[in-house]
Amino acid sequence: MENSQMWFRPEVLALPSYVPGKKPSDPSIIKLASNETPFPTLPQVEAAIAGAAGNLNRYPDMFATDLVADLAAFHEWPDAGIVVGNGSTALIEKFLQAVVDPEGEVVLPWRSFEAYPIAIQAAGGIGVQVPLTREGAHDLRGMLKAITPRTRAILVCSPNNPTGVAITHTELAAFLSEVPVEIPVLLDEAYINFVDMPDRVDSLALLRQHRNLIVLRTFSKAYGMAGMRCGYALAHADMAAGLRAIATPFGVNALAQVAAQAALGSQQLVNQQVDSLLGERDRVASALAAQGWNVPVSQSNFLWFEFGDLSKRFEELCAEAGITVRRFGNEGVRVTIAEREGSVRLMRALDMFREQLRED
Repeated sequence: MENSQMWFRPEVLALPSYVPGKKPSDPSIIKLASNETPFPTLPQVEAAIAGAAGNLNRYPDMFATDLVADLAAFHEWPDAGIVVGNGSTALIEKFLQAVVDPEGEVVLPWRSFEAYPIAIQAAGGIGVQVPLTREGAHDLRGMLKAITPRTRAILVCSPNNPTGVAITHTELAAFLSEVPVEIPVLLDEAYINFVDMPDRVDSLALLRQHRNLIVLRTFSKAYGMAGMRCGYALAHADMAAGLRAIATPFGVNALAQVAAQAALGSQQLVNQQVDSLLGERDRVASALAAQGWNVPVSQSNFLWFEFGDLSKRFEELCAEAGITVRRFGNEGVRVTIAEREGSVRLMRALDMFREQLRED
C-alpha cells in the first residue's frame, strides 16, 4: 500500500486533477488559455496595493467589512447578505461543504467549470451531470428531471465555462420557480460582465424572489485581478450566515481586499476594457461564421471549438501559431479573447487546421 493511501480518504485520492492553462515559457507566445484579460493592472488597484503593503504584519479584516460595505452600496444589497472569499472557487468549495451530506447529490451541467466535480467529491457528494444541449447551453429541463430526494444542491454556470453560452432571465426565472425551496441553487456568474444579449439575467431580481438562490461573482475576470484571488457571494442573510460560518478565518488577504475596493471604484475603465473585448469577440465570431466554423454563441471572453478527437491536433497547431489554448481532453478547445494579435494567430491556426483536414 502506498503511503498516500494510508493517510487520505479514498474519495480524496480519487479526485480528478484541475488542469490550469499553460503558461508560455517564451514571452513571444500569447497566452489564451485561462480567460485572463490582456490589460495591465488597473491604476487604482496598483496604487491601493502599494499603499497597503506596509501593514502586512497585521492580520486582514476577517469579514472584509469595508469591501462588503462597498459591495453593498454597489449592488444595493444588504451587508448581511454578502460574503467575500478567496476567489469564487473557494466560495463554491465552502458552499458545498456546508450543504452536502455524505453521498448527497449535486445536480450540475456538463461540460462546465472543471472545479465543480472536484469540489463536489471533496465535500463527500455525488455529482449528477446533465449533458449540455447541442448548442452548448444548459439543459434546464433535464436538470429539473435530475432532482431526487437525495439532491442537496444545484449548480448553474452562466455564461457557461467553457462553451460561453448564457442563460436568459426568462429561462432562469422559470427554472428557479420549479426548484423546491429546500434545495439551494448556486448561480456562478464569473463572466457576467461580458454578457450583452437581450433578456440578460438580472440575478438581484431573482435573489429577491428566491431565498434558496446564492449568486457568485469574481474580481478575477473583468476586473483583471486573477492574481489576487477575491470573489464574493450575494444571498439572503440566512444563506450568507451559513456560508460565513464555514469560511476560512482571515481567508481573504489584506491586499486583495483593498485591491477589490479600488477595482470596484474603477467602473469607467473596467467598462471600457470590457467593451473592447466584446468588440474583439464579435469581430472574431463574425470572421469564424464567414469561414464556416460552427461555434456556440459566446457571451463571455472566450470561444469554444468542439473538435472532439481532433482537439489535440488543433492545440498543437495553435502552439505552432504562437498561442497557448486550453484543451479539454478529446472534447474541445477553449480560446480566450484578448489582444488583437492573439486573434490573428488563432485564425492562422484555424487556416492550418482546415488545410490539414483537407489533406486527410
